[in-house]
Amino acid sequence: MDTKDRLGKELLTSDFSKEQSYAEVLNRLKHVAFGYSQTENAIAVLSDWRTNTSYIYYGGFARLLGLELGQCTVSSIWEEEIFRLIHADDLEEKHLQELCFLHFVKQQPKQLRANYYMMNKLRMCTPSNGYVPAIHRIFYIPTSSGKLWLALCLYTPMVYDIPSKSIIVNSANGLTLELATQNTSQLLTTREKQVLALIDKGLISKEIAHTLSISKN
Repeated sequence: MDTKDRLGKELLTSDFSKEQSYAEVLNRLKHVAFGYSQTENAIAVLSDWRTNTSYIYYGGFARLLGLELGQCTVSSIWEEEIFRLIHADDLEEKHLQELCFLHFVKQQPKQLRANYYMMNKLRMCTPSNGYVPAIHRIFYIPTSSGKLWLALCLYTPMVYDIPSKSIIVNSANGLTLELATQNTSQLLTTREKQVLALIDKGLISKEIAHTLSISKN
C-alpha cells in the first residue's frame, strides 16, 4: 500500500455516525474556501471525508497553470486535476507529509487541533512545461467534538520562502516546527498497522473492532 492509499484509508474510514450539524459547518467552510480563492487568488480545495467529496475553487493562480477559473465539485477527496501538475517527486512527498501531519494533529488536545496547519513547497507545471515554485497549505478541520472530518488545501505561488521543505504552524501563537518525515518506520503504531492491514482486507470499522477487541471509535 503506497502513502496515498494509507492516507486515504485513514481519512475515509472514520466514524461520523454520532456527529451533527454537518450542513451548517460545511456551508460556512465552503464560503471560507471561496474567500481564499478570491482574496489570495489561491486554488482552494475543501475535502469532505464523510462523503468522499471535494469542492474546488479556482482563483487567479489557476491561469498560470493552464486551468480555468471557477468552481466545481468532484466525487473524491483527491484533487487529481491539480495533482497532475505537481512534480512527481513533490507529490509523493506531499502525501507523506500530510500523513505525518495528520498523526501530529491527532496527538494534540481536541480543543487545540484547529490551531495547526502545514506549509510545504511544491513545483507545479505550467502549459509551457516549465515548473513554478508554489506553496501548499493544509488545514485539518475538526467537528465540535474534535473529530477530524474536513481538509482545506490552498495552492498559491511562492511569494516568500520557508526555512525547510515542510513546516507546521501554530496559527494561534505563530510558533513553527519542522515536519520530520524521514523516519517513516515509526509513523504508525503497532495497533495502527494492525487496523490498516484489516482495512486493506476489506473489513469495516465494526468488524475491525470485533477482531481486535477494541472500541469502534
